[in-house]
Amino acid sequence: MSDRTAPPTGAARAGLVADAALALLAERGMRGLTHRAVDEAAGLPQGSTSNLARTRQALLELAVRRLAEREARVLALHEMPDPRGGTDALVDALALATHRALTRNRELTLARYELALEATRRPELRAYFDATGARFRDQLGALVTAMGSADPARHVLSLVAWADGLMFSCVAGSFSAEVPGPDEVRADLRELIDGMLGR
Repeated sequence: MSDRTAPPTGAARAGLVADAALALLAERGMRGLTHRAVDEAAGLPQGSTSNLARTRQALLELAVRRLAEREARVLALHEMPDPRGGTDALVDALALATHRALTRNRELTLARYELALEATRRPELRAYFDATGARFRDQLGALVTAMGSADPARHVLSLVAWADGLMFSCVAGSFSAEVPGPDEVRADLRELIDGMLGR
């Protein structure tokens, strides 16, 4: 009887390939993302990634889809407390999710920036990237509406711009050695939300 573990198939293999692609994007950047490199990083036989995602566009789409799945778990917007009961718990939850993206999920954040930049050069990827982000924007829109926002679309943009600016500065920018703690992130977020809602 063989000790070898059977190679993953179907959805498990797709997830393995996508996770390896995201790890490569974070470690080596867009130039380091090749079908062969993904096979090696995932520990799969050569040609496995090509069988799953034949073109570079298909591989990028696979990575974007997996990124959206994993970031959804990090942010867990569907598990946020009801803001109609007071915004303190919601601010705590949003601040914690943002801090996780800055620290233990830093690799995902780096991969997202690589994919976002590549999407500026590939219109077909841009459409796919934006479509996967629409669910997040819709969920955030529902949250700020429940908080009493009079202009949810503008306030969603403000929140996303704040979070993206903070994450870029601390993950890839000039504040990479000065990542704020959860309390600091919470204080910033509280000031932003209070200002938006006129409190």
